[in-house]
Amino acid sequence: MFKRVTILLPVMDETESLAQTVEIIEQECGADILEYLFLVCDRTKQNSIDICNRFTATNPNRFMLVKQNLPFLGGAVRDGFRAAQGSHVVMMASDLETNPHDVKEMIRLVKKKPNAIVTASRWVSGVQFEGYSPVKLVANFMFQQIFRALFFTRLSDLTYGYRIFPTCLVQSIRWEGFRHDFLFETLIKPLRLGVEVIEIPTRWHARIEGQSRNSFFRNFYYFWTGIKVRFTPKSRILLPIHPKEDA
Repeated sequence: MFKRVTILLPVMDETESLAQTVEIIEQECGADILEYLFLVCDRTKQNSIDICNRFTATNPNRFMLVKQNLPFLGGAVRDGFRAAQGSHVVMMASDLETNPHDVKEMIRLVKKKPNAIVTASRWVSGVQFEGYSPVKLVANFMFQQIFRALFFTRLSDLTYGYRIFPTCLVQSIRWEGFRHDFLFETLIKPLRLGVEVIEIPTRWHARIEGQSRNSFFRNFYYFWTGIKVRFTPKSRILLPIHPKEDA
């Protein structure tokens, strides 16, 4: 069942874009949000921490700092998945590269189909990119076509890390990635399990502040992730029902 949502916001050096993200979601669909988890690490800038603290001071049960234990972006999101208390969890960015206005539509759709994933796509309504490198744009398009075929899916954007999931789903999957290719993993493992995925159109804008930690050449790890998951037995994708304490 749908109850309320956990919003995951990895934070490194975002300030005003982080504040805008929260304020837009609060204004448009705040009643459906249980909690915001600000995922921070030792490298998170103090001015970004200050923005987080500004929200936590207003309601510490709704806005919470979560110090990540696992490394890099994927590790932060994995820690967020484990900590989430909502019936559903939104994976997004804090720098406005993920349009916070889309959260309202994601929630509307997942209320109708609470067992599905709703994911934003930059391709489903044509080319919806602003400030994206032409080389990366061509590479992204080709990558999507290769892995659409490999995973037998009509989905148009497998790599964009902007999705809402049932929390019980993400807490039952054996996640492996730590870097940005983890965002790809969060869709293709549910696809292997036969989970329904609904796409909504979005428009991608280059971040207005902060610095990306994902180099162009690191994107080649996406290929390894895709091939590995495609040929992983389904029995290895889910965690054991009763895992051993030392596992």
